[in-house]
Amino acid sequence: MFRLSSLALCLPLIALAACKPPPTDETRARFPLDGQRDGPSQPIDSPDSSNAIWADSKTPGRIIYGNPGEAPMLALACVEEAGTPMLRITRYAPADEGAGALMALIGNAHIERLPVDAVEAAPEAYLWEGSYPASAPALEVLTGRREVTLTIPGAGKLTLNPSERPRMLIESCRGDQKEDAEIVSEGAEPAL
Repeated sequence: MFRLSSLALCLPLIALAACKPPPTDETRARFPLDGQRDGPSQPIDSPDSSNAIWADSKTPGRIIYGNPGEAPMLALACVEEAGTPMLRITRYAPADEGAGALMALIGNAHIERLPVDAVEAAPEAYLWEGSYPASAPALEVLTGRREVTLTIPGAGKLTLNPSERPRMLIESCRGDQKEDAEIVSEGAEPAL
């Protein structure tokens, strides 16, 4: 009799437990556990840039950096955004859609961190890019005569060999801004 009453007491508890699936089933329904998850891409290795050089691009006001005969690793371009001369830095390394990071630049007695974002370069293909006012003091890191290391999380470390080309591009880009500033200081409207 004792067994029958214990069983009678347990039956409602078993029935109650059967009404609601265990938490692990609910978790599987919300978060797939099949090994595929949406998350950041795997980091890439740092490229070998020991033989890389700076070269003029086919686009005026733009220089590229890379190993001769290979795809570029980096580009610097002087562009105008909302009437302001800007230096656009493009790192040719894969980025995840919607990603943002800080690009670290170390060299020429400077340590700078500049924001970069993933920009669509082709359908479903993203690269790292950022635009900065040409007058920004942080760009001085690129104007010296020594090598610079550029690092973006997940995109490896890129060593930029010394060259006068980045300095010349930045100074040229700033030159337009200096002329506009001089005209404004004289009371005239800046030329566009």
